[in-house]
This record gives sequence, C-alpha cells and structure tokens, in this order.
Amino acid sequence: MSGHSKWSTIKQKKAKIDGARAKVFTKIGRELAVAVREGGSADPSVNSKLRDCIAKAKANNVPNENIERIIKKASGEGDAAKYEAITYEGYGPGGIAVIVETLTDNRNRTAGDVRHYFDKFGGNMGTTGCVSFMFSKKGLLVMEKDGKNEDEVMEAALEAGASDFQADEEVFEIFTEPEDFGAVNEDLSAKGYEFISAEVAMIPANYTALADEEQITKMQRLLDMLEENDDVQNVWHNWEMPDSDEE
Repeated sequence: MSGHSKWSTIKQKKAKIDGARAKVFTKIGRELAVAVREGGSADPSVNSKLRDCIAKAKANNVPNENIERIIKKASGEGDAAKYEAITYEGYGPGGIAVIVETLTDNRNRTAGDVRHYFDKFGGNMGTTGCVSFMFSKKGLLVMEKDGKNEDEVMEAALEAGASDFQADEEVFEIFTEPEDFGAVNEDLSAKGYEFISAEVAMIPANYTALADEEQITKMQRLLDMLEENDDVQNVWHNWEMPDSDEE
C-alpha cells in the first residue's frame, strides 16, 4: 500500500496509551458496553461490533476478566448511563483534517469541549462531512516484525481475507474491509499472531506535514486535549506527525 505509513502515528498513540492505562481501560469499557447494548447481544459470535471491540481491548492489554465483567454488567437490566455516539469534524492548524468520535451522556458538554479545543489551538470545528470524505474506514491490524518472515505473514494475512498489506521498518500493517476485520483478526490470532494495535480505523487518503513549529506545537496540544477528554473515544487525522525520535 503506497503512501505514508500509519505506524508513526500509532507509535505515538501507543506511548500515550501506555502512560494512561486506567483512562484507556475506562474508554474501551464504555465502547464494549455500548456495543453490547446496540448489538443486542453479549455474544460476540453474533454481535460483530462487540467482537471488534474485544479485539481492540485485547490489543490494548485489557485483562480478559475486565472484558468479561464489563460485558456481563452491560447485558444486565438497568445498565447505568446511556451513551450516545456523536462524531465531530474539523480542521486543525495548517488545515489538518480531524475526526473526533465520542460517546457521551451529555451532548452539549461534549460539543462545547470539542469546539473549545479546536478554537484554542488554531483550528475550527466544521460541519458533518467536511473532512470525512478524505478518509476510508478500514480494519487495521499492526504486529511487530520481530524476526517474522514478511512473505509468510503477508500470505497468511491475504489468505485470512485481508485487503492489503504493508511493511514498515518496525511493523507489519494489515488492512481489511470493515466487515472482514473480526474474521481476519480471529484467523491470524488462531495461527499465533499477536497484535500491538487492532481496530477499525479511519485511514486518510493522504497525509499533510507541518513545517511551522508553532503549528506543530498547537496541533500536538489539540490532539492531547482531545484524547484526554473522557467523552472522546477516537481521534483520526491526516497529520504526518514528526517521528518522536527526531523531536
């Protein structure tokens, strides 16, 4: 697959996740609970959204007992807060396209927070659809190379139903159609492959670099503030982030 590798973005995202484990567990727990409710079943074999959320949880090292407890609680009667999925779109500094996926029990609070972050760091929140056309929804599985044979991994991925495969310096990136993500993940997991990232993601068609130091700082702060917000589940963007080793 041509174009800028997704790994530089994922690598920095993973570093933040590792530094904020409790918050990440809470956010993924919320996703799991919503998947149970919206999918109408606590059985991942018949609830594909739940199956995909479990794959994401495991890639983020959420313990199995935590996953099972959340699913059991969510499938019970009188579940607590009912969360609404709302997606916001806008532009960061330098015209960077940003998609913010949220789960909230108070849409006014969340909308106000997201708009404030865009305004504060030199961006602007736009209308629905203003940047999403620049992205494609894809399943993305990332595994460390760790001495694995590239041809063997690629063959296994394509046989499992993957739509594309890319090798980076440190990792292999396996792409799937959204509806094939769960099956490909299960097939490769059954063959012993482990993933450091596994989720259905919004992949940009092209990436944009920032040269201005002030814009780079503001863009990083915008992403930090969005990702630290409890209502924000995912932030997707087309910023070609500078490699953390070069900063």
